[in-house]
Amino acid sequence: MSTAADPAATETGSRPPAAPSTEKTTTTPAAPAAVRNGAAVLLAVAVAAAAVNLRPVVTSLGALLDPVRDGLGMSATTAGLLAAVPPLCFALLGVCAPGLARRMGPIAVVTAAMAAIAAGVLARSFTGSAVVFLLLTALALAGVALANVLIPVVIKRYFPDRVAPMIGLYSMSLSVGTSLAAATTVPLTNAMGGDWRLGLGVWGLLAVVALLVWLGVLFARREKSGPATATATAAAGPAAAHVKLPILRSRTAWALAAFFGLQSTSAYSAMGWLPKIYHDAGVSESASGVLLALVMAVSVPVSFLLPNLAARRGDQRLYVVVLGLAGIAGFLGLMFAAGTVPWLWAVLVGLSMCAFPLALTMLGLRARTPGGVTQLSAFAQSLGYLISIPGPILMGALYQSTGRWYLPLGLLALLLVPQMLVGLRAARARHIEDEAVR
Repeated sequence: MSTAADPAATETGSRPPAAPSTEKTTTTPAAPAAVRNGAAVLLAVAVAAAAVNLRPVVTSLGALLDPVRDGLGMSATTAGLLAAVPPLCFALLGVCAPGLARRMGPIAVVTAAMAAIAAGVLARSFTGSAVVFLLLTALALAGVALANVLIPVVIKRYFPDRVAPMIGLYSMSLSVGTSLAAATTVPLTNAMGGDWRLGLGVWGLLAVVALLVWLGVLFARREKSGPATATATAAAGPAAAHVKLPILRSRTAWALAAFFGLQSTSAYSAMGWLPKIYHDAGVSESASGVLLALVMAVSVPVSFLLPNLAARRGDQRLYVVVLGLAGIAGFLGLMFAAGTVPWLWAVLVGLSMCAFPLALTMLGLRARTPGGVTQLSAFAQSLGYLISIPGPILMGALYQSTGRWYLPLGLLALLLVPQMLVGLRAARARHIEDEAVR
């Protein structure tokens, strides 16, 4: 049964016996029919469209960073801020998501997030100021931060019996967007005359498409929401969605935040430095880019399958260990023999990065209600992204001080040990609502 139907059922159950039976007949069946048919398909398409747009904001800029710096006269300090802004925005602005969702509803907030991404990506392509470029990038990343937290909430609320396949669709679409931007931004820019502004701006058009889909979802849901549905939602809301949990008391929440932060550390470090690691090992620049694309491509099918497999088990500890061991093998392989069977290390690192869809799956499974998922998602992602900020910077500092990749890669392999340990705690079949009230 869909979540949209549950509030209506709650309302019907709470009515006095004298309530007209015709009202029950006309209002209660309408919600599940809408959600299970066209409305469900539209919302699933919207989730996929949003996910595709959550990483090109960063990866397209990374591919064109040198021409952007030259075109805007950007200092090294400002360029360093660009590298630090994404996880910082994700951490700080993700905290605002639960409050906005309570006031406006998660669908309205995600729609606004798509508008912020589209406006920020398009507008930054036309500015001649490095400072304005940074601010507009922050606007787009604010949209990404809100969507990061609330899309799992939308899935939990509107697809309660299909959380795993919808998380799989979301994760796979996110991987597609990441690999697509990484692989095609430079060729697209070259095809359009080599203008970096066009190469960045084209991703804003993709965000506009996602915005139009979400506007369709928003208006469709408002049209189908009658007075009875609104009353039911209000009646069910305080009990299910608006109860503030003492989430800091939940060990599972802390473990999920640490797991999310450590897997983000590995992912952002690998995405930022892998081509350089391969190139220093004697692999050509073009082949290094292909290997990075392979890392991203590996996660596309796995991101779709893994949430479904993980949700079928009582806990997800097996997957935590398998992905962690794959990462350790991949980073050690890069450490000692990056130029030997380089595709094997890329595949192993790509598998380890699938800890991200696993983390998203656990966010949806470790809370009973959409309200609980909202608070858990905001807490775990915000704290997790804060944890991940020093990782890529520390890797660069270690490489600069030694001129070799042994220490940076050894650090990444070592960090996978605590990732597995906290992941084993986060993957146990628990609900934060139970732990938070103890």
